[in-house]
Amino acid sequence: MANLKQIAAELSLSVTTVSRALKDGPEVHPSTVARVKEVAKRVGYVPNHHGRALKTGQTLTLTAVLPMETRDYLSDLAKLPLIEGMTLAARQAGYSLSIYSTTPDDDPVESVQRLLQARSADGLIITRMVSGDPRVKLLLDQRIPFVAFGRTDLDIAYPYVDIDNEQIAYDATRRLMDKGCRRIALQLLVQKDQASAMRLAGYRRATAEAGISIDQSLIGDGTFTMESSAAWFDRLLASADPPTGLACANELGLLGALHTLGRRGLEPGRDIHIVTRDNTRLARFLPAKIGVHSVDMAGVGRKLVEVLERRIVNPLGSVETVLFKGEFDPGEDLDRKKSD
Repeated sequence: MANLKQIAAELSLSVTTVSRALKDGPEVHPSTVARVKEVAKRVGYVPNHHGRALKTGQTLTLTAVLPMETRDYLSDLAKLPLIEGMTLAARQAGYSLSIYSTTPDDDPVESVQRLLQARSADGLIITRMVSGDPRVKLLLDQRIPFVAFGRTDLDIAYPYVDIDNEQIAYDATRRLMDKGCRRIALQLLVQKDQASAMRLAGYRRATAEAGISIDQSLIGDGTFTMESSAAWFDRLLASADPPTGLACANELGLLGALHTLGRRGLEPGRDIHIVTRDNTRLARFLPAKIGVHSVDMAGVGRKLVEVLERRIVNPLGSVETVLFKGEFDPGEDLDRKKSD
């Protein structure tokens, strides 16, 4: 079986350079990376992950801490593309991925502390960031490689991958106003989460620019399942001054809202305008005129693992931060899409 020494000898490179090139190390010139990978493929080189684990004491396991929503059958649907992306990227890097599920009642800091005591992973992925998130300082103090899915407002450098929720909410609100909407309902998720705080900031910025005062009754927060979204939106539509636009937090909130519209005989795109964030590309298959901000959650998952793996290899390297944008689709009915 081919090894690093043989590849290095053939290319007149050091073993260290070959190893870094196979990991796409930024310190190796791209042309050298290409040469190394070409030879490795030709000679059938396969990394000896077991040997590396014995030599370094690593577990070759990455753990993602994911809060599970236990209030509805499909409440964790949006996490599936994220898990898929993390799993495939971890496997490609020679790691296995462990999912550490927590319930809404679990303390996030205690969950991380239990993982640190178990020493069962070489690095952690933490999610659902909150203001002043104490897990960041804890992991930095313990010198544990980690990456956060999301940002917190601490004045300290730490690696993260996030989605630009503020810009998505801002753009959604502006697009609804362009449709003539002045009473725009906004779905948040858990209000204390930074993702919801950023969505609210984008909504506030858009309404302030348009000179529209905010009606707090139009802003809903909670773990929007289909049932809770339907009930919340039904109450808004039954009010004396109902909304004419809706910015949904995700596809589950969207499905609940569409259910309510159907029961009331209302049509999206005609009676009320909707823009939603979609993590699963589900909204594109709905026969309704809906504006959609799609987010590549599998890509987010891959990037989380890539950043974490580089952090494990080089813990003193530069702190990476990545921000994913939403890709907007103005929305057309499904029949028209099929005919294009």
